[in-house]
Amino acid sequence: MKSDIFKQRFTVPASAIDGLNHVNNVIYLQWCLDAAEAHWISKTTEAQREQYVWVVLNHFISYKNPSFLGEELETQTWIESYEGVKSERHYKIIRPADGKTIVEATTLWCFLDAKTFRPTKITEEISNLFL
Repeated sequence: MKSDIFKQRFTVPASAIDGLNHVNNVIYLQWCLDAAEAHWISKTTEAQREQYVWVVLNHFISYKNPSFLGEELETQTWIESYEGVKSERHYKIIRPADGKTIVEATTLWCFLDAKTFRPTKITEEISNLFL
């Protein structure tokens, strides 16, 4: 049931660097969320995005290696599975220069009606866009 992998490359900006001169751990989470949003936008219409939204139920992040200012990184994300109102999305952030994994993460998302903010079953129309 796994979706195709959505990828984005970027260069680590100065704003991501912490007092230890490497990327701050919180920034990795933001990059994962940004990738999830970009994947959602790439597959859906504006009308679908006005009808449905997602909220996070939990995150699990495993930090594997540090990354530094000016390095090129690649965020990869995919939907591993979904059932009812929940979807499990996975992420990997890698450094293409040496192939090292920087971060692995998983987020459990809940699908909501955008008007009522109540959980709603993931529709076949939406699941077919990703899986």
